Amino acid sequence: MKLPEVTLRELKLEDAEDRYKWCLDKEVTKYLNIPDTYPPFTMEETKNWIQKCMDKSNGYEQKAILTGNGKHIGWVDLKNIDAFNQQAELGITIGNKDFWRKGYGMAAMEKMLQWGFRELHLHKVWLRVDMDNQRAIKSYKTKRTLSGRRTKTPT
Repeated sequence: MKLPEVTLRELKLEDAEDRYKWCLDKEVTKYLNIPDTYPPFTMEETKNWIQKCMDKSNGYEQKAILTGNGKHIGWVDLKNIDAFNQQAELGITIGNKDFWRKGYGMAAMEKMLQWGFRELHLHKVWLRVDMDNQRAIKSYKTKRTLSGRRTKTPT
């Protein structure tokens, strides 16, 4: 499958409107690690989070995902960055469901991995996925080897 064109860009405060709208959709947030309330975040909390990402004050390297024609469709990030061991955790959300199952997530992950290896000098990138998120597992297996499964988050 040929992947669609995507661009990653730094977050902007204007992204909060899309992010907030997507986080109101329980299908979008089903597998995200977010508060078990509805809505999970207020608009103000969403803006504050984006500002922290922009300021690089929360440990996340988070980028907006844009389609080839510039439409904002989601976000991808590297977190739990361990510079000493040169590894990080990858996370991704395609918030705009019109772009699900079309390769945009894989294209964005490829771009973020390239960026992480080049700019952060990472040697290893890992991700977590819920065992019942079969769509994600299937897409990850098409490009990457799933090296292990963690069934519980360590405390």
